[in-house]
Amino acid sequence: MSTPPLRLPSIDGLRAFEAAARLGTFERAADELAVTASAVAKRLAALEELLGTALFIRTGKALLPTAAGREYLPQVADVLARLAAVPLHQQAKQRLQRLKVSSPPTFARQVLVPALEHFARQHPAVELEVVLSVPYLDTGPGSGTDNADVVVRLGDPATPGASVLLHEQVHALAAPALLARLPPLHQPADLAGAPLLRTPIEPWLPWFRAAGLHWPEPDQGPRLVDLGLTLEAAAAGQGVVLARPLLARPWLEDGRLLPLFGLTATPASQYLVLQRHPPSDAALAFVAWLQAVVVAADLAAQQALALAVAACARPGGSAQQAPRG
Repeated sequence: MSTPPLRLPSIDGLRAFEAAARLGTFERAADELAVTASAVAKRLAALEELLGTALFIRTGKALLPTAAGREYLPQVADVLARLAAVPLHQQAKQRLQRLKVSSPPTFARQVLVPALEHFARQHPAVELEVVLSVPYLDTGPGSGTDNADVVVRLGDPATPGASVLLHEQVHALAAPALLARLPPLHQPADLAGAPLLRTPIEPWLPWFRAAGLHWPEPDQGPRLVDLGLTLEAAAAGQGVVLARPLLARPWLEDGRLLPLFGLTATPASQYLVLQRHPPSDAALAFVAWLQAVVVAADLAAQQALALAVAACARPGGSAQQAPRG
């Protein structure tokens, strides 16, 4: 009779089992391993399926090892200790987890990069590489997304396998210098005589429809294929820009851009995050961290927007700002 093929568990599965058995919950094990609690649960489930036996009794959040689990634990702990004692395994380069993240330029500059120091402190064993993707060319070689472990991009919220980082609204913004040159802008239809900045990444049609305007997409003026460039052009007084507070926050905070009309619209695209499958521990940790960063950044951006609206409404504020609502 032939010997049955040997099926060995993964190191990650054994580490998840040992940490969960020692610490008593998925959450504590996840904190120690720098992954999510769901990742720990999946690894344990895969290990139990491989062994053909339950290793834990799950009672609420607490984990109690079964008889098989109690017998298995010292064996696993001994194996992991032996592996950790191997000199080659103790080299710093061996302990690093490399993670390549692709992001659009403006999102990287305004949201991602300012917070990277916090991620580095939380995850010193992750060697992070951030590359910029090129709008409309972000799916092929040289685009920045090839071989990326995590991809951030604007896209359809219904994209399979993608998670929406934030459901945003877009606002019409303009520089005080531009508003001083234009006739008063009291309602959206007054934009008929104003220069509108164009970018295929953030089309005007959703905002026009929300305003009840049956206008076509603007076809005059420079076409800028970068959201950061449109914000810079708007701050220079070159035209009215359609923008997301998450990206426009610095310009809102220092008064270089002012909100118009109090009208918002849901854009066709939202910022999505996609991960290579199966995702690594580093990728799972990065995505969880990024989601928290985006929530905090959006809160600050909404506060900046509210302060800009209030400043416009005060006596001596922009005469072009109509009341919200």
